[in-house]
Amino acid sequence: MHARRSFVFAAVPAAIVVLALGCSSPGDAPNAAQAVRQPAPATRADPTVIAADLPPLPPGINSAARAPEVVRVVYEFAARHPEVLNYVPCICSCERMGHKGNHDCFVSKRDAAGNVTAWESHGMICEVCLDIGADSMRLHNSGASVAEIRKAIDKKYVMPGGTHTPTPAPPKGGE
Repeated sequence: MHARRSFVFAAVPAAIVVLALGCSSPGDAPNAAQAVRQPAPATRADPTVIAADLPPLPPGINSAARAPEVVRVVYEFAARHPEVLNYVPCICSCERMGHKGNHDCFVSKRDAAGNVTAWESHGMICEVCLDIGADSMRLHNSGASVAEIRKAIDKKYVMPGGTHTPTPAPPKGGE
């Protein structure tokens, strides 16, 4: 039993070295080392930057609950359309964090002019928040009113007897 453990403990570091070298042959070793030392292309944009007028996203976009492209567009939608997401509930139990609607899953602070000054990192890790935000964005982009968006989100996500954020109803007229 102890011999088996010793083999496993010795084999794991060896496997890591092989993977790190990319399973290259001895003739390829200098090229592999050069490739590791080369800097990333200068054209690679910072994945936390959405737009010049918005703060960088919280850390973790590459390990977020959805693809970075989805995360960026939903966060930007939340920043640009509080008139929609302030009236869309969330069902992930984030009301315990003080959230009032799906907007609060993404934006934590705005200045007096309404510009985003701080993001809420919860939306980065929550599939439910991101899915509700993405569905709301698609409905808004298709021309649905805020009242129609709220109705569709309620129908798709809110279960009878289930809980959700204490989200106000859209203003009369739904716009």
